[in-house]
Amino acid sequence: MSYFKSKTATEEVNIFYEDFGKGHAVILIHGWPLSHRMWEYQIEEIVNAGFRCIAYDRRGFGESDKPWGKYDYDTLASDLNNLIDHLELTDAILVGFSMGGGEVARFIGNYGTGKIAKTALISAVPPFMLKTSDNPDGLDKEVFEGFKKNIRDDRAGFLAGFGDKFVNYSDNKEKISKDQVHLNWSVACKASPKATLDCVDSFGLTDFREDLKKFDVPTLVVHGDADQIVPIEIAGKKSKDLIENAKYEVIKEAPHGLVFTHKKEFNKILIDFLKS
Repeated sequence: MSYFKSKTATEEVNIFYEDFGKGHAVILIHGWPLSHRMWEYQIEEIVNAGFRCIAYDRRGFGESDKPWGKYDYDTLASDLNNLIDHLELTDAILVGFSMGGGEVARFIGNYGTGKIAKTALISAVPPFMLKTSDNPDGLDKEVFEGFKKNIRDDRAGFLAGFGDKFVNYSDNKEKISKDQVHLNWSVACKASPKATLDCVDSFGLTDFREDLKKFDVPTLVVHGDADQIVPIEIAGKKSKDLIENAKYEVIKEAPHGLVFTHKKEFNKILIDFLKS
């Protein structure tokens, strides 16, 4: 268990991370509103496959500091860059799940790939979630405003319903226990209420299309075709088209939280990509 200080123009924040194994470094970037703990069923597989596995908590979540500052993607990408510098990594593999895919995209958009060997976007929010005149397939802004209203009204209740939808629980009771869903809820409840709110705008309203065009390293895009949180049609499929030579894997009948429900299938896809 370790922390490092991530400095921005306005504040200094302690970021929590865990660092296991030896070999080529793989950085895992968690989804909203969870923490690095969501990667429990991947970390062991990655380390046993001969890689160094680094999983950190986004500011405002898990064991990291929970400042009253910014949670925009430029700030979050800066934290990732500071982690890479702190650990003196030169050829890291970035794996971003859901909101974490936005950190991967904005990091490359802002800092390039000089220290990056590969990337993976898993159930990820890029390229652009919001419906606009030039992105007509996106989600209405009212969807994200509804998230924020419900979080303000009853955060714990919202997170319980979101957690069920996260894994399509009614369809996947044989693949995930209610206890695991409850554990995810407890992890989500530990997050800062302000970070939970602010990150809705970050992942919902940020346009990553120009960032994705800057990807020039081997990239894996994985999405479930039953994702009810980040629909494959507006996310995975479009990211695959924008990233040159991306490897695209669709997991049939998998929900957003496929790292839990379809972990064996997903882990094989990921490890095969890391080794390729």
